[in-house]
Amino acid sequence: MSKLTQLLCLAELDQKQLSDLLELGLQIKQNPEQYSSALKGKSIALLFEKPSLRTRVSFDVGINKLGGHSVYLDQQNGAMGVRESVEDFGSNLACWCDAIVARVYSQKTLVQLAQSSKKPVINALSDLYHPCQALADLLTLKEHYGDLSKVHLAFVGDGNNVCHSLMLGAAIMGMTLTVVTPQGFGPDAHVLLRAQAIAEKSGAKLTLSQHVSAAAGADAIYTDTWLSMGAKADPKLVENLFAPYQINTAVMQRLAVKHFMHCLPAHRGHEVTSEVLDSDNSLVLQQAENRMHAQNAVLVSLFS
Repeated sequence: MSKLTQLLCLAELDQKQLSDLLELGLQIKQNPEQYSSALKGKSIALLFEKPSLRTRVSFDVGINKLGGHSVYLDQQNGAMGVRESVEDFGSNLACWCDAIVARVYSQKTLVQLAQSSKKPVINALSDLYHPCQALADLLTLKEHYGDLSKVHLAFVGDGNNVCHSLMLGAAIMGMTLTVVTPQGFGPDAHVLLRAQAIAEKSGAKLTLSQHVSAAAGADAIYTDTWLSMGAKADPKLVENLFAPYQINTAVMQRLAVKHFMHCLPAHRGHEVTSEVLDSDNSLVLQQAENRMHAQNAVLVSLFS
């Protein structure tokens, strides 16, 4: 595949690059020993403005499995833009580290880090995108269904950063994606236009709806927390508005959807019931495991 220089957003990739990344992720998962020295001598900064379980551990362990070294930095090291500017943060990290993985509040911060450090920057979550999660999700669907262009995925909930990255990834791979959100909680208009433009070229089918019934017949249904981390909406208002969008056994059966997906953490009894989350048709732990393999594919491609 053509060499990656960064990963701030999936829209930076064409279909071949994304397909090659997913294939590489599968290879690394199946034959980890072949990649045990891929990051030998490399140090990767893990820069976290937001709390994390899966992202932090999957990157830390993954980098170690590739023979690299990670350095974890959180807000205790001083908030970027407060103790010192984002640009100074990035240029200093570049003196010691070979790449920066950043989980941040603003996509703008990632752009500033990339420009000031001149080193590869990987978006580990921002307000707009969550490309590493979408890569893991596509990898999971690929393992179950093979040809992604034949897959119909439905996303139900808030049109958030995860939704945005799934839209872009599905558009690039020529998938069918149905996005179901309450009124006023749809995806960002600019991201939607970007995904639609990509879909026109790839043959992907993107559908937006406010009705859960639009997800009928999908291969998998995906949901996320109703209130994104850092969001300032009234929790009670959100709870009432989103209650009809809960994924439970009755909904799964009515829509005739086999698989359930969630990026986690899940709020049991809110966006999904425990019965669905813990069922044999839940892919959530496979998604979580595939975070590491998909991210390792990104890291290997950056330094290959």
